[in-house]
Amino acid sequence: MTLIRWNPLLTSQSRELVGMQDEVNRLFDSFFSRAGSRDDAASLFNPAADVQETPEDFVVRVDLPGVSQKDVKVSLMGDTLTIRGERKRDEAQKNGSVHRLERVHGTFERTFTFGTPVRSDGVKAQVRDGVLQVRVPKAEEARVREIEVQIAS
Repeated sequence: MTLIRWNPLLTSQSRELVGMQDEVNRLFDSFFSRAGSRDDAASLFNPAADVQETPEDFVVRVDLPGVSQKDVKVSLMGDTLTIRGERKRDEAQKNGSVHRLERVHGTFERTFTFGTPVRSDGVKAQVRDGVLQVRVPKAEEARVREIEVQIAS
């Protein structure tokens, strides 16, 4: 609840506007504070990712703790890498009374466009300690080549 100092110069219309602003603020506050606790929180699952570029390839690392290898699909079309998967709800959560759920579950999809020609034949994906690492090699024409500068005679 917001306290507003009474001002005799404020008309009833301006007090109504202040009240309306408070209602809108409460609406936004309730929307954002409930998002983590709603049953449809599964749609919020968006694993963190890092993308690194080296002279030879792109390296994408995605945090996927609790996601089984068989529940992850990696695909490459053109220069766009797509990672899809699902983190399933623990069986233990289905059999007892749960007091708190903070870990989000559900399906996810992350898409990364490199903007540079890449080779689809050399893509490698592996999981280690809950982190998926995907290496996407650059096409030969996209690699940076050093050109030696010579002295003109």
